[in-house]
This record gives sequence, C-alpha cells and structure tokens, in this order.
Amino acid sequence: MDTFFKISQQNSTVKTEIVAGVTSFLTTMYIIIVNPAIISTTGMPFSGVLTATILVSAFSSILMGVYAKNPIIIAPGMGINAFFTYTVVIGMKVPWETALGAVFWSGMFFLLLSVLNVRTKIVKAVPKQIRFGIAGGIGIFICFIGLNNAGFIVSNPATLIGLGKLNGATLTFLVGFIITAVLVVYRVKGALILGILITTILSIPLGRIWGGDEIMVNWKGFLAVPDFSLLFKLNLFASLKLSLIPVVFALLFTDLFDSLSTFVGVAEAADLKDDKGEPRHVKESLIVDSIATVISGLFGTSSGTSYIESATGIEQGGRTGLTAIVAGVLFLPFIFFSPLLSVVPSIATAPVLVLVGVFMMKPVMKINWDQLDDAIPAFLALILIPLTYSITQGIIWGFLSWTIIKVALGKFKEVPLMLLLIDFFALLALLNHL
Repeated sequence: MDTFFKISQQNSTVKTEIVAGVTSFLTTMYIIIVNPAIISTTGMPFSGVLTATILVSAFSSILMGVYAKNPIIIAPGMGINAFFTYTVVIGMKVPWETALGAVFWSGMFFLLLSVLNVRTKIVKAVPKQIRFGIAGGIGIFICFIGLNNAGFIVSNPATLIGLGKLNGATLTFLVGFIITAVLVVYRVKGALILGILITTILSIPLGRIWGGDEIMVNWKGFLAVPDFSLLFKLNLFASLKLSLIPVVFALLFTDLFDSLSTFVGVAEAADLKDDKGEPRHVKESLIVDSIATVISGLFGTSSGTSYIESATGIEQGGRTGLTAIVAGVLFLPFIFFSPLLSVVPSIATAPVLVLVGVFMMKPVMKINWDQLDDAIPAFLALILIPLTYSITQGIIWGFLSWTIIKVALGKFKEVPLMLLLIDFFALLALLNHL
C-alpha cells in the first residue's frame, strides 16, 4: 500500500490518510441529501436520484484514488445540479430523460478532451481572475437557491425579488442556519450534516402544531431496497437532436469550467502541485472527472465534479489517493437509507446551501480590484451567474469581456489562442438566446 500510494514519500501515514478520508466524507456527505432535494424538483424520484448520487460519488471517488492518486472527492456538483434542474429541465422544458442523455454526451466529449490533454491546456488558458469570479458567482447562486427554498427570499412583482414572510418555516430556517453556522465556526466534524439533522428535527412541528397546514416532515420508514429506477433511463437519441445541441454544449461548457475551477481551487488550497506549479496529476484527475460525468448520465443524476470540501481532509493530512478511496467507500452504506433521508425538507438543506455559498466566496478576495481590466470581467462573471440564474451566462460574459478589454488595451499576451477558441464556443452558446 505504501509503495502504491507513496504514502511515506508524501510525509503521511495510513492512519492519517484514513482519518483524512473520514473527514472529507463528513464534509461532503450533505450532497447525499441536497442533490436529490434539488434534482427531484424536475419530477425525478428522490430515492432514485439518491441512489444515483451515492453510486456516482462512491465509484468516482474510489477511481480518483486508484487511478489519479489524488485525495480529491468527486460527487454530483453543486451548481451544475442547479443548472441541470432550473435551467435545462425547468427553464428550457427539456424532459429529464433527454437531459440525462445530454449529461452523458457532455461526459463523452469531456473524456475525449481529457485523453487528448485539451482540458489541461484549457486550465492554463483560463485567466485566474475569471476563475475567482466564477467561484464567487456560483457561491452566490447556490446561496440564492437556498434562501428561495426556505421562503426567505421570494419573487416580488414590484421589485423582482424581496423578503418573504417571517412565518414558522422561515423562522425554523433561521434557527437552523444559526445553529449550523455556529457548528461550522467551531469546526465541528460533520457540521453541515449535523445542521441538516437538527433543522429537520426543528421542522417536525411545522404543519402539525404551528407554521401553517403544510406538513414539512413525513416519516416514510428507515431502510429500503435501493431504488435503481433511474438506471439507464437516459434518452441518448433525443439528446442528439439538432435543436438540443445547445443543451449538450451548455452542459459541456458549464461542467467544464465548474470542474476546472473546483479542481484548480482544491489544488491551490492544498498545494497539490507538481514541480512546475501546475495541479498534480491533472490529466489523470480530469479523465476521472470526465468518467464521473458519463456515469452520472447513465445512473440518473447531474454531472459529477471535484469537491472543494476535499480540502478539509487534506487539512487533516491527507495527501494520497487512499484518502479518496476511504471517503468513496463510506458513501456506499447510505444507499439503503432512502426512506430515512427523504424525510429531510427543503428548509433543512437551505442553511447548508447558504453556507456553501459562503465557502465559495473566498477566492473573490484574490480578484485584483485595483486593476480594472482584470476586475471588470471577473465581476461580470461573479454577478451575472446569480442575476441571470445561469452559470453558463456568467462564464460566457466573463470570458468575452476579458478578451475584448484586453485586446482594446493592446494586452494581446493575456489572450492566448486557447482562450480565443473558448470565446468562439461561448459565442455559439449565445446563439440559443437570439
């Protein structure tokens, strides 16, 4: 084991790697509940999405550890699941079976780009300032979804959005958020999943004793046979229709930069870099990321991606693929607990979504605000993601504005050829809005 993972060479031990794997799992396991909660709003069964989420998380994380030998967890991504649900299925009215087919094909394109090492070149072409803005924008977007799910922020005909009523549900959300935030501040292991559990318990009286007529928590049992109803339910041929090519491309484009920004962010935060200062084992890691997206479409969920929460296990000393393998294995038992996990209401996952938004805002501090030709494109990426309710739109306008401003200033060296190619695809994605 030490020879395969080079544990001693990384100044680590088997015990340290195991502890790190458990830590990464505890900070990532909230996706087991949150991902089905978001995607099931498309009409897909909660239990089926839960099974798919666990299978993708377990298999991909184990593969990351064995093949790429990086201590990075892979699971259906926050942000990309919102894009899949609210932009593609609900917004564009694409059937979820077809949307899953689009996820599969985007994964196949990913895999091709990764094997040919094109994605590695794309990593180097993406301006760091844009990366920082994208990360912050996704954070605000996820936070907004959480506040809306809690009824804390609602639509308002006069002002577009506004503050919701302070009723039983929103007050329960606020109490749950404060408790979860305190647990996070105290760095309690598994703080996010504890926050979900506590908020769910606080939600039991809603609809029964107070807080309106809607019962928030319905007990459906403890154990059940895994729900494989979504397995291979994707529609591969429908997703290849000419009219749906923009959807496939949008998923490809969104997942590409979502996974790249997350992977680069983890590598930066944990100093997982090679001698040249680039992310360690980047090609192998991106291949695993691509495979995660392919199997996501096959199993029944949105695209898999590297998780920034992996940094928590790395902070505990995890440096090798053994950390990812331990975390991946820990996902598997939860495949039998879909009735228990389905009792969690949306207001119980809302505090976690808000806090994930907080976690993703840290890169914003690295934006060079004093250099306006850097700051303006980064800000557009940051602000347009939540305001357009589309991660893709924020990314597109961030890249295009960067290129236009830099060219106008004569800073041609800051616009590499690969970035111009990215701009071309960004313009193609905009054709869907003409």
